[in-house]
Amino acid sequence: MGSIIRKVFTYLLLPAAIAGLTYALVKSIMEPVEFNKHKDYRTEIAVQRLKDIRDLQVAFKNVNARYSPTIDSLIWFYNEGSMTITLQVGSKDDSLAMANTDRVKKQFRNLKGEKLNQKLHELYLAGEQNLVFQVNSKIPVKDTLFTDRHGFVVDSLAFIPFSGDSIIMESTIKKVSGVNVPLFEASMPYKSLLKGLDNQLRVNLDAEQEDKGRYKGLQVGSITAPNNNAGNWE
Repeated sequence: MGSIIRKVFTYLLLPAAIAGLTYALVKSIMEPVEFNKHKDYRTEIAVQRLKDIRDLQVAFKNVNARYSPTIDSLIWFYNEGSMTITLQVGSKDDSLAMANTDRVKKQFRNLKGEKLNQKLHELYLAGEQNLVFQVNSKIPVKDTLFTDRHGFVVDSLAFIPFSGDSIIMESTIKKVSGVNVPLFEASMPYKSLLKGLDNQLRVNLDAEQEDKGRYKGLQVGSITAPNNNAGNWE
């Protein structure tokens, strides 16, 4: 009887126990590897989305002297807004062109600023090439930003990838050294960005970030203090 038990243990139970331990060991090694692989992939996509928001916010501020407080108004700005583009014609280092420009300007003393530049532009188009001036033109935002991004969908900027949760965004104007400074921040917490992955490993990642005094996710900009709109991944 004892020999039978030993054989059962040797040929059945022991191999099963070894297989179980081996599986548990491999799983404990591979789970963090898989988690980090998916985290890195999602982070890459999320960072690009935050960079897009930053680019759009900078354009919004150039037009409105403040940052957009909501994603909805930022998307509207992209779809319906316009930007002023300055075209420089000629060089101020060209003394002959500058002298000719001064001569032409004297003929139109009643015109100032943009109206004078428009007149110079008309003369330039009519054949008067030796001129130095600037022309401001308004063009749609969507014809300026992300034009090289095939398949770019501005509405996607409202959502955290892989979760469908809304991106967290705020803007404010903060007085810094007596000067009003527009600020904004956009955030994607790991709790949303890494949704569906190993929750314990995500909790551990949050704890690591907290221990380092860092935001528990991805963030661009800051409404606490100016940081040149830097992302916390940079």
